[in-house]
Amino acid sequence: MSSVRRLSLVTDEVHAPKPERQAGALRVAIATQDMKNLNAHFGSARCFVVYDVGREEWNLIEAVAFDDVSDESGKHRTEGDDRITPKLEALKGCHLLFCLAIGGPSAAKLVSAKIHPIKVPQPETIQEVLLRTQMMLRTCPPPWLRKVLAQAGVAKQKPSFEDEQ
Repeated sequence: MSSVRRLSLVTDEVHAPKPERQAGALRVAIATQDMKNLNAHFGSARCFVVYDVGREEWNLIEAVAFDDVSDESGKHRTEGDDRITPKLEALKGCHLLFCLAIGGPSAAKLVSAKIHPIKVPQPETIQEVLLRTQMMLRTCPPPWLRKVLAQAGVAKQKPSFEDEQ
């Protein structure tokens, strides 16, 4: 059984719950090894930093750290040793996950939990990821992001041809 630690900003309360998402913001998770850069594969990420990203600002919500991560050897462990589920549980409520790589089964589980995985070809700073996400929100978002925004209640979902009956 792996250990999961949640690090979050706390105001007055000893154990404050995860704050509600700001209106118009997307909850974005970034896979990281050092809390400064997007530089990890989904399975080997020691940490996910979670931000609420809006058109004008972003706010750190929490960092979730894991003790038991993949060694990126490509070999699976024995049955019953599940490292995906704790990560999936930790990311509940997120809309986007940025990582360097993710396997098909893990990506499918994220998509079924309404978390859209985004593979980035090379490491970059967390600030660059957040700025690019803001730029997509300010301009004309690509179709996949418009769908995520509609599911998150951030933007109206455009009617499809099937809805016009």
